Amino acid sequence: MAEKSVVLVTGAAGYVGTHVVCQLLQRGYPVRAALRSPARAQELSETVASEGLDPRRIEMVLADLTSDDGWSEAVAGVVDVLHIASPFPAEAPENDDEIVVPAREGTLRVLRHARDAGCRRAVMTSSFAAVGYSAKLVQDWTEDDWTDPDDDNTAYIRSKALSERAAWDFIDTEGGGLELTTLVPVGIFGPTLGTHLSTSVKFIQSMLLGALDRVAPQYFGIVDVRDVATAHLQALTTAGAAGERILLAADGPPESFLGIARVLREGLGAVASKVPTSEYSEAEVRELAGTVPELREALSRLGQRPKISNAKAKALLGWVPRPVTETILDTAQSLIARNLV
Repeated sequence: MAEKSVVLVTGAAGYVGTHVVCQLLQRGYPVRAALRSPARAQELSETVASEGLDPRRIEMVLADLTSDDGWSEAVAGVVDVLHIASPFPAEAPENDDEIVVPAREGTLRVLRHARDAGCRRAVMTSSFAAVGYSAKLVQDWTEDDWTDPDDDNTAYIRSKALSERAAWDFIDTEGGGLELTTLVPVGIFGPTLGTHLSTSVKFIQSMLLGALDRVAPQYFGIVDVRDVATAHLQALTTAGAAGERILLAADGPPESFLGIARVLREGLGAVASKVPTSEYSEAEVRELAGTVPELREALSRLGQRPKISNAKAKALLGWVPRPVTETILDTAQSLIARNLV
């Protein structure tokens, strides 16, 4: 069997990144992880070890999206790059540029160094935030749709739209021989491997702890983090994935927050006795959106039940997503196993 080439992973210690690194190691790939601090390197080592894998098979390099330092070393000798890292604010920034600029410029920094090092392909983790958050009403979303960054959206949503656009513009105008594939997942749920919980996992945790009396009347797509990781590996090995933008969503209709609560109650019994059983009315959302931050996004999505196509991922990558119910329950079980609820 031919020896597999080194894969560089940015954001390797994050929610998606840890799953990607573990799947790469399980399939025999040498991994180089670009991390912004020694602390994150230690976290990744501990996570990988907890999954029964050898962290010594990972080469750790320090490189931050906001600086050129370390990136030449990170890409040296690498054939493929999985660019997963992106700023995600704990709370809304005072200035959108605090998120938008590092996301866009960081993406361009990674692509530029990958091009200069002669890398073959970059696979970038985008987000449905770059697809389905325009003011226009669309019920059937595909890879042809883009969020308008000039619409009234959060800094994070704008950052994802602008950074993916910038990536494609770079490839078109100065990418040289570098290939690009962007993966566009909807709401990512599924078991957490590390100690830092993603926003979606924290939401499940809050439900189970009884921290939410009611939830927003909002519908959205869901995809399992393990399936997102698998798609990254498939995008590396599928020749036809070069130059493609690929949506990642589970089968079936969109889910709601109240629907997630129902799945938890039915699947976990007494453990889920504190999850909410009701949602805000549309009138309450309109009234409270200005003062309750989590309802601001719900206001712009009222009445929408988006259908998100995964046909391209299935046909091009041979991708097979898990059922949403399995994803939600496995998210909860990972929290229970870590005594986090």
